[in-house]
Amino acid sequence: MERRIISVSELNGVVKLLLDNDPLLRNLAVRGELSNYKIYPSGHHYFTLKDPEGALRCVMFKGSALRLRFRPENGMKVVVTGRVSVFPRDGAYQLYAEEMIPEGAGDLAVAFEQLKARLYAEGLFDPARKKPLPEYPERIAIVTSPAGAAVYDMIRILRRRYPLAKVILLPVRVQGAEAPAEIAGAIRYADRWQIGDVIITGRGGGSLEDLWAFNDERVARAISACKIPVISAVGHEPDVTISDFVADVRASTPSHAAETAVPDQMELRRFLLSSQQRLTKSQEKRLAAERQRLTDFAAKRCLTEPMAFIQDKRMELVHRQQRLGDLSQGQLVRKRQRFAAISAALDAMSPLKVLGRGYAVARDAEGRILKTYRDISVGDTVTVTLGEGGFTSRVEQPFGKESTHGRKTKL
Repeated sequence: MERRIISVSELNGVVKLLLDNDPLLRNLAVRGELSNYKIYPSGHHYFTLKDPEGALRCVMFKGSALRLRFRPENGMKVVVTGRVSVFPRDGAYQLYAEEMIPEGAGDLAVAFEQLKARLYAEGLFDPARKKPLPEYPERIAIVTSPAGAAVYDMIRILRRRYPLAKVILLPVRVQGAEAPAEIAGAIRYADRWQIGDVIITGRGGGSLEDLWAFNDERVARAISACKIPVISAVGHEPDVTISDFVADVRASTPSHAAETAVPDQMELRRFLLSSQQRLTKSQEKRLAAERQRLTDFAAKRCLTEPMAFIQDKRMELVHRQQRLGDLSQGQLVRKRQRFAAISAALDAMSPLKVLGRGYAVARDAEGRILKTYRDISVGDTVTVTLGEGGFTSRVEQPFGKESTHGRKTKL
């Protein structure tokens, strides 16, 4: 029997045909660990599934990859659903993946934790970034579905608690593929045009899939970038979404969000009434104190007997004048006594007194006092001052200690 010879491409085509026609290989679920995961610019994902004993090449084209709700990472254990076929060019068979879910946990749960960890690392959950809510908002912007029961509950509560606030509804879809873009766009619109003083975004309860729009990264980043305070009100108390972490305030339900956004008018009325009562009592107390002060002033002697007050001041003035006179007279006597003592001392030391006892003062022609015989010479004119009067003489012969003291000066 003659053997048929075929080409490589023909053999690869035959194998591909066999694999494509095998129903077991057309909808196959394979469990394994991701390895060599790469995303190409074309949007296609290439990776390898492996277990301890083998490896399988896989590809997920862009259309299927866009439906992934989590970010696949190397080392992650997953279950991949798809078909097995051969790429004729290189003859290697591979799994053409259409779906991928994490093993042991839902893909939404994994996607939630991945996005949560990434945004937390970027600081979007930082309490320091949270903005305080306005105490008395004038406008409330609500970003939610206009058909849900949640919006009617919020409007009813807002009208009951604080009818002064204007409610502005920005209708969006809160479920489905288009919902995240609409919610994020409405928040950015409200922020850009300052639609409200506070924004409430959310919806009523539902499954994780129903609430998934508020776990979208676009919504989270729109809330984070919003300059207006945002209240996240998604689902019921146990439900937690990414928007709850990013928002400035998290409300357990939409009704709770409405209660958080505005004050209660009944509490405000009670507060105002209490403040009015306290203010009235305070003013009455102050008025009573001023009245008592006025009464005390009216009873004072300076007002009841004004002339008596003047007389008291006049007597005080006379007393002070007398004291000043006594003090000045005493001081004058002391000054006179001191002056007399000083005058007597000066008089005792006066040169005239000395001259009166028989002494004389001699001066040269220039008026200088002569203290020694060396200050004069023969022929000098000397003026002599006596206790009474004096005379002028001419020196014929000066003498000193070495001269005879009995010798008289010829005048």
